[in-house]
Amino acid sequence: MPARRRIYLSSPHMGGDELEYVREAFEANWIAPLGPHVDAFEKECARSAGVEAGLALSSGTAAALLSARLVDLREGDVFFCSSLTFVASLAPIVQLGGTPVFIDSDPWSWNMSASALARAFDDADKSGVLPKAVILVNLYGAPCDMDKLLPLCRKYGVPVIEDAAESMGATYNGRQTGSFGKFGFYSFNGNKIITTSGGGMLLSDDEEAIDRARFWSAQARDSAPWYQHSELGYNFRMSNILAGIGRAQLKLLDDRVTRRRAIFERYRKALGSLPGITFMPEGSGCRSNRWLTVLTVDPGQAGTSNMKIIEALEEENVESRPVWKPMHLQPVFSGAKYYAHGPDESAELFKNGVCLPSGSNMSEEDQDLVTGAIRRLFGA
Repeated sequence: MPARRRIYLSSPHMGGDELEYVREAFEANWIAPLGPHVDAFEKECARSAGVEAGLALSSGTAAALLSARLVDLREGDVFFCSSLTFVASLAPIVQLGGTPVFIDSDPWSWNMSASALARAFDDADKSGVLPKAVILVNLYGAPCDMDKLLPLCRKYGVPVIEDAAESMGATYNGRQTGSFGKFGFYSFNGNKIITTSGGGMLLSDDEEAIDRARFWSAQARDSAPWYQHSELGYNFRMSNILAGIGRAQLKLLDDRVTRRRAIFERYRKALGSLPGITFMPEGSGCRSNRWLTVLTVDPGQAGTSNMKIIEALEEENVESRPVWKPMHLQPVFSGAKYYAHGPDESAELFKNGVCLPSGSNMSEEDQDLVTGAIRRLFGA
């Protein structure tokens, strides 16, 4: 018997117009990392986010690094960051020489805890060494509690970098994520809600800063008739071909958010009554894009665990995964300072969390297979 087709966690979902934009790039011979699609994609993303300027880049990671440079983060500078995140939120900043201080999640949003952040700021203020930036991560497409977190950052005059890599299309009080910080960024990796196969977008209302980042992203070449460099830059620009794919994908963003939210609701209805199952909450004023449907399992109530669910799904050729392992538990950051919410919420979410397949191109039959495998594990 042939193997069952694999159901992926979040596979790319093409809409059809991507090939037309790519064809335009080929016919015009705009293949390099510049061109009309790049210019248009930057403008369209900025307009969608409600900010003044965007910069199309090779990855969200590149955007994180450039954000840190724009706030003048240098070797030895401290920055605060959510612990429950993917390493790309902070790895490039550490590589610049920054020292991370990790902040726990709260149980109401799973994003950065305002009370833990307040304690971290209080200690930093007393020591006389404030962080150079705070990185707010919108986990799994769910916006942070901006009304609590942003005033704390303003109180101490510390700029915010908003990691909206997973939350494009999500809103907080009607405002698009990616627009709340001094700088924000999206990821267009192959598994994101829209994709360019690989890429990212840096966003800001500070057009002059975006122009500075654009200069760095193209090898920091001076305006001269020869190749002259007064400072060092990077090869971070997005190609015109990939930007064309992104333009077609951006047209479908609202549909993709609607579809992923519907997938979440279908999971909730099928699994929400099982003992010990709790789904990732949606905070007040938040409209998550539900990039991934995420739940936790209480082993005492459920009689099973997150890893047992993952194993059961793998037997059905279904990809799932645990919640991100918190950064304060990663070997590479051993000994880093960490501010817990009270109980270590991030560690508990990692211990018990499961990310379910959530791609917008999932069929109902695919979802029934996933929920059926989980219900059988529970004896339901």
